[in-house]
Amino acid sequence: MVIVMKAKATRQTINKITKRLEDMSITVHETIGSNYSILGLIGDTTMLSKEQLESYDDVEKVIRVQHPFKLANRLFHPEDTVVKVGDTTVGGDTVTVMAGPCSVETEEQVIQIAMDVKEAGATILRGGAFKPRSSPYSFQGLGEEGLKLLKKAKEATGLPIVSEAICLDTIELVAEYADIIQIGARNMQNFALLKKAGLTKKPILLKRGLSATIEEWLMAAEYIMAGGNKDVILCERGIRTYETYTRNTLDLSAVPVIKEISHLPIIVDPSHATGKWKMVSPLSKGALAVGADGLMIEVHNDPINALCDGGQSLKPSKFKKLMEELGIYMN
Repeated sequence: MVIVMKAKATRQTINKITKRLEDMSITVHETIGSNYSILGLIGDTTMLSKEQLESYDDVEKVIRVQHPFKLANRLFHPEDTVVKVGDTTVGGDTVTVMAGPCSVETEEQVIQIAMDVKEAGATILRGGAFKPRSSPYSFQGLGEEGLKLLKKAKEATGLPIVSEAICLDTIELVAEYADIIQIGARNMQNFALLKKAGLTKKPILLKRGLSATIEEWLMAAEYIMAGGNKDVILCERGIRTYETYTRNTLDLSAVPVIKEISHLPIIVDPSHATGKWKMVSPLSKGALAVGADGLMIEVHNDPINALCDGGQSLKPSKFKKLMEELGIYMN
């Protein structure tokens, strides 16, 4: 349930309503806008009378929320959330590009790629230190050593870092080094990990699950936000369908849907969506055309010999060309 207060609503009335609701074991989240105040109610609101609440002079209207997610709902927070990461932001009027290798391999590799993507206009460095792979025999990442190399790349370029935590044992370690903690598709409904992410003070990049509905995805975000962490960035990275030509099926329709029902920023990962580097450019353009707040793109200086996902990685020169076509190239 959401209570929309009139523009002239007094603090005294807001406090009075809030106290009454809290006495009924209902949590009240207040959002203050330039022309309004909104009280978002969390808890059992079945016994509340919409008519009684609207009888307060300063109440504009009362809306019952149909979706099970509350904190991630645009009704609770009409203005777009903008997540601050270092000197850059995700959401709002900017287009944010996160770029870098799927996996950190060597110090030389990650620093050079970081320099290349920064020159091309990327503002956040992505890189995997812990890699959840389908096969136990595939390269699993360098672990903490990879995080240390990412930190060196950050020191060399100033780019903030996004890297994935794959379990409870790694999230605190990733938080020590990374500016954004990524929760991957396979962990989207790892509820223990989501609760732990809710207790961190770092922004969370939440990828959509392999076959997750949009509602399930937003409910996963709700777990994080309910824990106290409101800095959640959503990432559409393709879902599993019957089609096998591409690795996944990129659901660009998810972007305007999210924009309609949620205030959280959403970016698109065309690299993992297709598994094919040739499709990254057109799908990046499509993502921005439908309103995405940014992109996550894999870049590797030697894709043929990459230890992970070389087939979907752009060479730095191709990444630079794409950024020029998108109008983002900075030099």
